[in-house]
Amino acid sequence: MTAQTQPAARNRKLLIGLAVVAVVAVAGLFAAGMVLSAQPGKRPAPGSPAPDFTMPLYEGYRAGFPETIRLSDLRGNVVVLNFWASWCVECVKETDALEAVWREYKDRGVVVLGVDHLDTEPAARNYLEGFGVTFPNGIDVQQQVSRAYRITGVPETFFIDRQGVVRRTVIQALSRAELAAEIEVLLAE
Repeated sequence: MTAQTQPAARNRKLLIGLAVVAVVAVAGLFAAGMVLSAQPGKRPAPGSPAPDFTMPLYEGYRAGFPETIRLSDLRGNVVVLNFWASWCVECVKETDALEAVWREYKDRGVVVLGVDHLDTEPAARNYLEGFGVTFPNGIDVQQQVSRAYRITGVPETFFIDRQGVVRRTVIQALSRAELAAEIEVLLAE
């Protein structure tokens, strides 16, 4: 091999290595999605009790809540339960909207609660910091919350009334107006 072909061969090996890493990463995300969609049982339908859970909150993203939050402790509040991930392009579209409704409604008995799904803590913290998020956000340890809610992907939002009943599920990014409209209906009850 000549001195001129050595860099080309090295670059080719590097590109092949990167391609293998990308394929493995995509396969891992696909497999995780398949595991979630293959969960036994049904997702909580509107009118059914919201599955209770306990989840550790990220330090710095507790909004006055304890280190660990339990959904049933939020009874009496309207809860906007949002599943997200730092790698989710659609999640980026709604993060500012979630923060806006949190700031507007937190003193009116509304809790916006983020559930970080299939993420790494450094990436999640960078995401939260980058968007200036102040609403409580937790780590979905071993996908326990995601499994309980049988989510199909992110973003996914569950609107839970003051009695702890799921009222609506939305599987897409929501605007501030859409979030506020759902919250207003639940607050009016």
